[in-house]
Amino acid sequence: MNLSPRWIDLFASEGIEAVHWSRLGAKNAPDSEIMAYASANEYVVLAHDLDFSAILATTHGEKPSVVQIRAEDISPDVIGRQVIVALRQMAIELDAGALPTIDPNHTRLRVLPLPSRG
Repeated sequence: MNLSPRWIDLFASEGIEAVHWSRLGAKNAPDSEIMAYASANEYVVLAHDLDFSAILATTHGEKPSVVQIRAEDISPDVIGRQVIVALRQMAIELDAGALPTIDPNHTRLRVLPLPSRG
């Protein structure tokens, strides 16, 4: 819910199937509900906040993959091309379970489950 539904148009123009949570569930649904739905339906979550990666870290989750955008301007007009490139380059990892972080300067990939910090 923290990203504009305009992302769906960008993905569609690139042949990537996507749906905004506002068409699937309650706007005030807890992040855990979104994660459970994404996992059950083999979706990848695209987010701007860190809540989804925190859920993966605390649960040692292997799915769903979560793509984090870490930028001041999260408009698809500004960072959309970089997100599309990352999704295509990391398709295998995303299918298996991954946590890519995309910012304007670079993209970092972590494979799921995230290691415990102990």
